[in-house]
Amino acid sequence: MLGAVSRYAVSLAIPTHADRFPWGTFLINISGSAVLGFILILLIEQFPRGRLARPVIGTGFIGAYTTFSTFMVETLLLIRDGHPAIAVAYLAASVAAGLAAVWIGMSGARIVLRAERWLQQELG
Repeated sequence: MLGAVSRYAVSLAIPTHADRFPWGTFLINISGSAVLGFILILLIEQFPRGRLARPVIGTGFIGAYTTFSTFMVETLLLIRDGHPAIAVAYLAASVAAGLAAVWIGMSGARIVLRAERWLQQELG
């Protein structure tokens, strides 16, 4: 529920116009990809026994926050309404930026974990 409410808040802040690039959904999906990459690395490497946390956070919160169905509907509406170039740009940018965001999130989590281990060694 919290993920869906968060998505709704972002969609209100960044409304989508029928003939323009759907920035709201794009930013929701890209930020969700980055957070998912970050959180999953933390959970897998820091809390490997916390198996329940992965589906609760990954599928629950992030799954409700991101929205593949809206992404597809917006793409089809752009095509139907005569904006195929925007639709193709939206598809390509979403996939490329989503993959980059997951990688950045995963890399960021690994940097945080390395820094934490280094601090523990220095202080402990």
